[in-house]
Amino acid sequence: MALINRNLFYSLSLALLSAVMLLSFSCSGGHLKSREELLKYKNPVASLVYAEEGELIGKFLFEDRTNISYDQIPAHLKNALVATEDARFFEHRGNDLRSFFRVLVKRLILMDRSAGGGSTITQQLAKNMYGRREKGFLHAFTNKAREIIMAKRLEKVFTKEEILTLYLNTVSFGENVYGIEAASNRFFNKSAELLRPEESAVLVGMLKANTYYNPRRHPDNARLRRNVVLKQMEKYNYLTSSEADSLSKLPLVLHYTKTTASGPADYFLVQVRQEAEGILDSINRITGRSWVLQRDGLRITTTLNISLQKYALQAFHDHLSRMQKKLDDQFQSNSGKRMLEQITEKELQRLNLSAHSDEVAFQEIFNWSGNHTDSISVKDSLKKALMIMHAGLLAIDPVTGAIRAWVGGVDFKTQPFDQILARRQLASVFKPVLYAEALEEGMEPCQYLDNDSVKLSGFKDWSPENYDHSFGGKYSLSGALAHSMNIPTFSLFLQIGFEKLDSMWKKMGFSFPLVNTPSLAMGTAEASIKEVAVAYSSFANGGFRIIPRSIISIITADGKEIYRNDFTDDKTRILTERSSLLMSAMLQKAIREGTGVSMNSIYGVDFPLAGKTGTSQDYSDAWFAAFNPGLVMVARAGASTRAVHFNSGANGSGSALALPIVALTLKQLKQDTPLGDRLIVPFTDLPPELAYALDCPDFKEKSFFDRIIDIFEKGKTPYEKEGNRPERKIRNLLRKIFKKSAV
Repeated sequence: MALINRNLFYSLSLALLSAVMLLSFSCSGGHLKSREELLKYKNPVASLVYAEEGELIGKFLFEDRTNISYDQIPAHLKNALVATEDARFFEHRGNDLRSFFRVLVKRLILMDRSAGGGSTITQQLAKNMYGRREKGFLHAFTNKAREIIMAKRLEKVFTKEEILTLYLNTVSFGENVYGIEAASNRFFNKSAELLRPEESAVLVGMLKANTYYNPRRHPDNARLRRNVVLKQMEKYNYLTSSEADSLSKLPLVLHYTKTTASGPADYFLVQVRQEAEGILDSINRITGRSWVLQRDGLRITTTLNISLQKYALQAFHDHLSRMQKKLDDQFQSNSGKRMLEQITEKELQRLNLSAHSDEVAFQEIFNWSGNHTDSISVKDSLKKALMIMHAGLLAIDPVTGAIRAWVGGVDFKTQPFDQILARRQLASVFKPVLYAEALEEGMEPCQYLDNDSVKLSGFKDWSPENYDHSFGGKYSLSGALAHSMNIPTFSLFLQIGFEKLDSMWKKMGFSFPLVNTPSLAMGTAEASIKEVAVAYSSFANGGFRIIPRSIISIITADGKEIYRNDFTDDKTRILTERSSLLMSAMLQKAIREGTGVSMNSIYGVDFPLAGKTGTSQDYSDAWFAAFNPGLVMVARAGASTRAVHFNSGANGSGSALALPIVALTLKQLKQDTPLGDRLIVPFTDLPPELAYALDCPDFKEKSFFDRIIDIFEKGKTPYEKEGNRPERKIRNLLRKIFKKSAV
């Protein structure tokens, strides 16, 4: 009698529940996916980004997901899932009414919260695929009705194996991780097909509540849940009792990795994303397709050489950590503390933060020894930020524009602003632009420039000064550039004129407008590391302006190549080959004999290089640019504000602060024989007509005729922005009289 009553109760309950669910669903006006729509379903899949050697360096994603096939899923993982989530999965046709009513009675009548949701794997898949539109108790019937009907349709369209695979590729594991492959990589740093049984049990256990059973955040909860899964596997004969007991006693061991958190090329990935989106937009317009970077599981191979990238990162750590300590020590003196306090107060006022300076917040703080979190006031946080020594390094192929290394800062997580794109004062790194224009005008490396002290009327008697405060005599073009002499460079600027210099600046690809002031010749113009690398590439490649590129190819998830960069884009000639060759030779001289001599003498980088250092006023910015025919490498270092800087050239000059970053990187490159042989390309000899172009003394004293000319030009020199200057007319006339070469 009791059995009849129980069956009658179940039958009436089923009839009533079905009526309510169907009525609520029909009233909601919900749309059920057709067979065709189900067959076209596609998971959003992360696009993977690789270095040129094939190493994974990042992902672009809406959801961290990588799909795998049924054959890649180990048997123990499938067994753990079925035993825990849906024991009769291979028997039912989408809906397990016996299980559903058992859970319904336990939850609604006996109020047992541990009874589960009663959904089959197929019903859960329906929810994972299309989500639930409404929330709340009343809409629960609508959602459940939709999932029951969709489960039946799924079972008609897909096989059990396909449903299991779809489910494991769609299910969420928290932390924006979707699918078993991404979860396996996140928590165990391995592909799902390499999981061990106890690891599979951990991941399946997370499906009940992916935050509460997260093995990184709640390891004790995760271990207990893992053992429940193992018991379920024993219950349904997927494990023997001894196997389940043995696995339950194992400690919980993770190998947690998060590629998107702090990878070797985070700054670079921002550039790859921008370039990839532009490429896909173009492909979509042409083909009518709708490729989406964060959804379609594309495989992007980049130009980045991961070995060179890691050498640069190591150079950053080794050199900048040491220089950061020196800067910190400098500001520990009483005068240094007072100065930093004044700088901080000014920044607080500029940022309108003075009223909030004492407010405290919990934040992550960058440190070369390891980042840490701490409660810190707004004022102290700003003070620490102002003291950070920032730097950027870019390495590109001067012929193709392929980016080989991109280190945009000291720590992407806490300092995301990319220093490679920051615009800062160039100092002497600017000078080759002027000297290149001089060569374009037909001047020779052995023509001489005045090194006499000059005062300009109308500019508060401004006077250019050499780094060593020397003056007098004359320097050849090559000698003045190699030793970065300011007075001869200013003399050259007077001869060339602003208009021609401005034209060359624009042709080289610089975006910041030049200002016609006398100090321009000393490098007061501003530009980014990227722009400098492009400009210097024209010295290395025969006179062409190139476009930096980061992507080699893009391949779809099914292996179809939709983009390949053959790096044969038309290049823009901006210098004659003669000028390019002579600039290269003059800047090789700067490394051998001039301001870059420490590359070999201190750091042992003894292969041929050309390059130029730069040190801005008050040592606020330090630059170094180096190149050979196979590689251009540019680095800059300095604090975020010009007010914070070293107080001497021993620490703050280009040769002391920026050059070592490049030197330490290239030293490691030299020791990497295969890579070094590829990127360290020797310079070709100058052609016969230019072979002796630099064969002259860097410096010479003035002759008798030079002194006569000086008599006519004694006194202050006016600086006129437009037209010919009268003193230049006199000077040119005297040159003709005395048949002298240009000075």
